[in-house]
Amino acid sequence: MAELRSSPAKGRLLTRKFFARSVHDVVPDLIGATLLVDGVGGIITEVEAYHHTEPAAHSFNGPTPRNMVMFGPPGFLYVYRSYGIHWCMNFVCEKEGSASAVLIRALEPTHGIPAMRRRRGLHDERSLCTGPGKLCEAMAVSNKHNGLVLDAPPIAIYARTRKPEIVTGIRIGITKAAELPWRYGLKGSKFLSKPFPA
Repeated sequence: MAELRSSPAKGRLLTRKFFARSVHDVVPDLIGATLLVDGVGGIITEVEAYHHTEPAAHSFNGPTPRNMVMFGPPGFLYVYRSYGIHWCMNFVCEKEGSASAVLIRALEPTHGIPAMRRRRGLHDERSLCTGPGKLCEAMAVSNKHNGLVLDAPPIAIYARTRKPEIVTGIRIGITKAAELPWRYGLKGSKFLSKPFPA
């Protein structure tokens, strides 16, 4: 785990081309990558895949003003409001029109921790980004970021420098297609929204 906490400057910046692949290829490759928004963020420890062919995806019933970014080209940020309370961030994947994306569920904070603590009103690092709404609040991500490219400021995503051990399980907080094992996490991480089954 110590190796993953190394400076993200050692990893290459991911470009939009990285996301122009099957969402199922992108999700495991994001575990261990470093996500920063305006220099604040950390190591991605948990993600979920959503594909336009299954009913849990926002794109399943076609384009709407809310989900239009998902139908655009890959490598863009899709931000939506969950339950009218929390913002959630997703990375659009696959070719234009596919409307598949990766939900970022949890991070291990490494950069801008004082700002995160201030925004969340918490001190405990383990609680700052252990959930999609929590990490958006900690990183000050909102609808103003919807539609931004993932490979230009204020967003920077650095490739991991070594391949971590990854665990998988079913997605959380959904009722449709809930049996699909499309949740991925960093094995042994203390920075998860919910533990994976042993």
